[in-house]
Amino acid sequence: MKKMHRFILIALSIIMVFSLTACGEKAAPAGKDPAASGSAEPTVLKLGMTINEQDSFYVCAQKFAELVKERTNNAYNIELYPNSALGDERTMLESMQMGTLDAGIITSGPFVNFVQEFGVFDMPFLFPNNESAYKVLDGEIGKEILAKLEAKDLKGLAYAERGFRNLTNSVRPVKTAADVEGLKIRVMENEVYIASFNSLGVNTVPMAWTEALTALQQGTIQGQENPVNVIHAYKMWDSQKYVTMTRHAYAAAVITFSLERFNSLPEDVQKIFIDAAQEAAEYERAWVAENEADQIETLKSNGMEVIEDPDLDSFKAAVQSVYDKYTQYSDYLKRINEAIN
Repeated sequence: MKKMHRFILIALSIIMVFSLTACGEKAAPAGKDPAASGSAEPTVLKLGMTINEQDSFYVCAQKFAELVKERTNNAYNIELYPNSALGDERTMLESMQMGTLDAGIITSGPFVNFVQEFGVFDMPFLFPNNESAYKVLDGEIGKEILAKLEAKDLKGLAYAERGFRNLTNSVRPVKTAADVEGLKIRVMENEVYIASFNSLGVNTVPMAWTEALTALQQGTIQGQENPVNVIHAYKMWDSQKYVTMTRHAYAAAVITFSLERFNSLPEDVQKIFIDAAQEAAEYERAWVAENEADQIETLKSNGMEVIEDPDLDSFKAAVQSVYDKYTQYSDYLKRINEAIN
């Protein structure tokens, strides 16, 4: 009996030790993903881009991933897939709609194929400077249009920056609107961009960026239009001789999620993602501004002729027909002008 009594006491002692240990452990905070408590592997999300690692989109994506990882205590890790590894921009948007891709940083141009109102941002010479673009995009108008993506199973978190677009070509210096007439130029698959360049007498060739790079190298197209950071990142001096600082359109980029994937996140994590996206966007904008002057010098040092003061009045006059054509944007254009003037 003594042995049995001693055994029972030992068993009770062991049970009490385990109970006290369990009471001393911290439970995961309510509403948090289990990974946040450190008891599970991080949730991995895939984010795609068409650009290379030298581009501002990649800078933005790195900052976004860094902020998310830090603020969720490593509960969420965002893996970056540049160089069109997950498809071109339209393909990635469609993958996000289906829930087969988590996220992407996508130039604003392709969004008009999903939400027509995005086309207002593509109107030529809409914004006089970066500050006016930020005021509209980060304000009521930008958020209103961003919210329309949800009806298309997409979630826009924030507007990053592609930047003011400029013309390059391999044929001749372009100083006036007349100089661009007849050139075979790649443009985004976006009807406003196509209409803008058609009004200039350009032989427009709409195509995905990955295809455009090959076409430029092979000489099947003569030029393209993109911000300085893209011209620099892709060493376009290999195929292009002339750069004209037309700044004909400001292109935003949208840090975009699959709506299904975003809605699956706890609410507190959703807020972390939205805040991190906005901070990453602002970080990228500053990076673009800081680097543009040096990038222009690099273009020149590699043999590109940069026309920094073209006759913009001639370009603005030539594209006025685009405003006459897209009257559906009249209300938004009025609101945008009121916001920036």
